[in-house]
Amino acid sequence: MSAAITNDLQVQISNRQIIKIALPISLAILIPQLNFITNNIFLGHYTHDSAALAVAGITGVYYLIFAAIGYGLNNGLQALIARRAGENRPEEIGRLFSQGVLIGLCVAAAGILVTWLFTPAIFRLMIHDPEVQRKAVDFLRIRIWGLPFLYIYQLRNALLVGTNQSRYLVAGTLAETLANIGLDYLLIFGHWGLPELGFNGAAIASVIAEFTGMFVIFLVIRWKGISQRFGLFREFGWNRENSSLIISMSAPLMFQHAISIISWQYFFLLIEHHGAMALKVSNVMRNIFGVFGCVSWAFAATTNAMVSNVIGQNKKEQVVPLLKKIIRLSMGWAVFACILLNLFPEAFLSIFGQEPGFTTAAMPSLRVVTAAMLLMSFSVILLSAVTGTGNTRITFLIELFAIILYCSYIYLVSEHYFLPIHYGWMSEWLYWICLFLPSFWYLRSGKWKGKMI
Repeated sequence: MSAAITNDLQVQISNRQIIKIALPISLAILIPQLNFITNNIFLGHYTHDSAALAVAGITGVYYLIFAAIGYGLNNGLQALIARRAGENRPEEIGRLFSQGVLIGLCVAAAGILVTWLFTPAIFRLMIHDPEVQRKAVDFLRIRIWGLPFLYIYQLRNALLVGTNQSRYLVAGTLAETLANIGLDYLLIFGHWGLPELGFNGAAIASVIAEFTGMFVIFLVIRWKGISQRFGLFREFGWNRENSSLIISMSAPLMFQHAISIISWQYFFLLIEHHGAMALKVSNVMRNIFGVFGCVSWAFAATTNAMVSNVIGQNKKEQVVPLLKKIIRLSMGWAVFACILLNLFPEAFLSIFGQEPGFTTAAMPSLRVVTAAMLLMSFSVILLSAVTGTGNTRITFLIELFAIILYCSYIYLVSEHYFLPIHYGWMSEWLYWICLFLPSFWYLRSGKWKGKMI
């Protein structure tokens, strides 16, 4: 029995193992991005509010800030769970997970308070159009209530990925996306006797969809006996030692992901000064990054879990060969996606139901974004490998360095010189290069080999 548990929790270094872990994660990451796209497609076709697609760019990135904070907590917890799995200590996994949920709910409560109390004042300072301000604030005061459901859902993902059971992610993500599509159709347009809520209908649909995804993955974990196996919620009281460990591991990642998306929010607020068309184009570019970049992000999450697991098995010499395998797979997908997007750009851009001039306006930015996806395909793997080694403070410092240069660039290009928006999107090139170089140096230095978590 002990050998069976060890084999289940400890990963092997092979392409098959990598894909086995990464494929369900890709679907888990893809579904929220499809929810964003679904919202934007329906809003793009909602003729009673021509500004909805433009405003959705601002609100979508704002919510991503808090989703990214949860993703940072998820990554930190995932690395810890994967390390305990590699060490074959399943009894510790349930204790870590319970503390992670408590921390996540506290962070979600803080996010709701910030959105209700402080965000309206920030938007008044940054957004020029009063109507855009009002629509964005009204939307977010509804949308933010999905945060507790999202965080618990993310943490359950950390449990499944960290214990090498990512195949169970699919059920929750499928339930969430089906709920979101159906409710978007009903609540935005007011079908089947429901009220026509327009832009705010998308917010309500997303909140209910996130609850649905959380609930379904809860049922799956319980049905498969995972809750019993790891003793989830058996010790639900506050545990200072485990909480301190999770916070120490996750806090740098939470700040890292937050400042990363905050910088993107800053970019979108500056793009708003270029007019509605520029904002619509940038919103679609964000969707391209989200949908076609999800595979690279899945390989990044796989890297985090597998590197930590391998180190837990005391096989540090296998980390570099593992990274080479993952990078080849990630870059292979990125090259395929970029060729597809550049050969058939109209097929993707046309689904948002915009005027004919929209595709022409979006093409220069599309070329820039697809090149950035190639850079992301290997840079994000190396950054996640640093996280998997347990030195999340280094990850945070790398991110901070990249964000400072990124924000300086977009201010000069988009605000000071007021250049066309595709020059602003070139900031992604700078960002991913700035993540790659120090991550590569740190991993090559071998300083991570003595890190214990």
